[in-house]
Amino acid sequence: MTSAALEARAARRCHNALNTLHSTHFFSPDLDRELAALGVRDPRAVNFAARAAALGRVGAGPVTAAFYNYRHELVARHLPALWETVSPEQALAARLRAVDATLRRQLGEETVASPEMAEAAELALRATEGCSRGARPLYAAHADLPVPDAPHLAYWHAATLLREHRGDGHVAALLAAELDGPEALVTHTATGRGMNRDWLLTTRSWTREHWDAAALRLRERGLLDDTGELTERGTALRAEIEAETDRLDAGPYARLGAEGVARLTELGTGFARAALAAGAYPASVFGRG
Repeated sequence: MTSAALEARAARRCHNALNTLHSTHFFSPDLDRELAALGVRDPRAVNFAARAAALGRVGAGPVTAAFYNYRHELVARHLPALWETVSPEQALAARLRAVDATLRRQLGEETVASPEMAEAAELALRATEGCSRGARPLYAAHADLPVPDAPHLAYWHAATLLREHRGDGHVAALLAAELDGPEALVTHTATGRGMNRDWLLTTRSWTREHWDAAALRLRERGLLDDTGELTERGTALRAEIEAETDRLDAGPYARLGAEGVARLTELGTGFARAALAAGAYPASVFGRG
């Protein structure tokens, strides 16, 4: 394996560790509680309020484009009407309060206040200095937000930036591979590393008919076989997508350097394991469904 491939693999492991902890807030009762107090009670509206608020008072079009694998009709059902119930500024403040409560519960007060958390925050923020804004709407929007003072919130903020930076690049790779939103979900689930199909259908508002139609298109391209498994071509395409995503996301980890990436991965993995042990994700999220 080449040194470039080893660096890409190390960067991906680092991203996965940070993203695991970042994403726990989407499943947290703290987020539901904070936004319900502001009048947002539909679970899918909660998701849009939490993730799209950084974009400002936008309508459905930009959010559908940025989120990529959500059905536009679902997005339009909630946006821009959502901003009449809660302002983006209120939603962002509610999200940060929820993250604070969630991390304290999942990791414990000792870990939240530890030197290791402060070190991780410093490393993750340094990595974000290697991010780029061009053609990355979700990253660029979050990059305009202030860095929280508390180390555990600064760490989460940096993890958010790194997650959205990679995600925006991943969307570009999916476009280049000519996979639309449902096709991207079907192929990712077929790798065995994606989220549960039924959970995806519910949260993205696709139907089984949409899923089956996407699978048919993929079979016609020779990417999926009749049993729903990836063909050799399909497996190769998913590998190419991940490799291109790695290439587009190399900047933050090059900025951090090999030792910094290794140390951040070590710290981030420890935090992520603690969150998983605390039940951060419902069992229904993962698996093929």
